[in-house]
Amino acid sequence: MLNDDLLNKIKFLKLADLTERWQDYAQEGKKRNLGNEKFLGFVIEQTFNARLEQLRLSRIARAKIPDKYEIETYPFQKQPKLSKKKMTELYDSFSYIENKENVVFIGPTGAGKTGLATSLLLQSLKKEYSGRFIVFSDLIDDLREAVAKGTVKRVIKSFANVDCLLIDELGYIEVQATEVGLFFRLLQARHMKKCTIITTNLGFKEWDGFLKNPHLTSALVDRFTENCQVFNMKGTVSLRANEQNLKNNEQDHE
Repeated sequence: MLNDDLLNKIKFLKLADLTERWQDYAQEGKKRNLGNEKFLGFVIEQTFNARLEQLRLSRIARAKIPDKYEIETYPFQKQPKLSKKKMTELYDSFSYIENKENVVFIGPTGAGKTGLATSLLLQSLKKEYSGRFIVFSDLIDDLREAVAKGTVKRVIKSFANVDCLLIDELGYIEVQATEVGLFFRLLQARHMKKCTIITTNLGFKEWDGFLKNPHLTSALVDRFTENCQVFNMKGTVSLRANEQNLKNNEQDHE
């Protein structure tokens, strides 16, 4: 049993997990018949692992991921036109983080772009890198608000410093000239320094349709694709449509 003095010292060291799990550790130590030195090593190892798990969960929470898709759950068998080999090689090599690569998934709604992109983001978080998920329209709202509040530099810096930034659903809204410039500044700040992942239903040649600035769009695409992995999913099918058809068929046979 820990006395008050030890509890205060543990609290000072910010080792709350140790306080909560001490009885379990003590019982396990007795069960294994551990000597003082080995028991101390066991407690330190368990506390260390608990802290790592705490930090991992904290990184995931800060990333604001709406649905935590894992690559193991993606139905590659339903998307024969998508290269499973290319995707798994990128995931397994972890090159997108280590080489500061950009990744873009281009394809129709419901093809699973967000799921694959999220699996890459989650992997980076598990490997102790920082990350953030944000829908493009929300990013533009944040940049617009930053202009109004005079906090543009701070907001851009906060997004620029993230190791893995996932921008989802790019191209679903049109943006104003000021916002296009700020978006360019953000991607320029991350260029060859951090990994940026984008999902979009538009090919690169169509980006000017919502950015409304041919010269800036050309410069943005040139920089973004300089060190980039592209997954063209335009020939894939909607997984959502398949799921709905399956449900309808099941209801018809009830």
